[in-house]
Amino acid sequence: MAKDPKLYADHLLEAIANIEEDIAGHDFDSFRSDRRAKQLVERNLEIISEASRRLPDRLKAKENEIEWKAIAGIGNILRHDYHDSHPVILWETCKKDLARLKAAVIRIRRELAREKSRDRDLSL
Repeated sequence: MAKDPKLYADHLLEAIANIEEDIAGHDFDSFRSDRRAKQLVERNLEIISEASRRLPDRLKAKENEIEWKAIAGIGNILRHDYHDSHPVILWETCKKDLARLKAAVIRIRRELAREKSRDRDLSL
């Protein structure tokens, strides 16, 4: 049985919140020199990558300003080209892309909740 896509939206939002917390108080130089922060960001980006693949394509299509293919692909890069995980790429991803992604996932999460509510109402 397939898992509820809301669960994957929740995983995305949790991973984004983790990254926000993990880089709080850092500037690029302190982030670059903090092995733990970099590893935490990498792991949460892997989660974001995998969870993004599980969201319904029809809802991702409505959020066309988000580069879903790149999000899905970053997990492969982090897993297979881990030795090339440059801190600048991680930092810029966090600082430039996560806020837009978070907003899009919140909208997707709301739509999934509305759909589930409609389905529940129709089954009554």
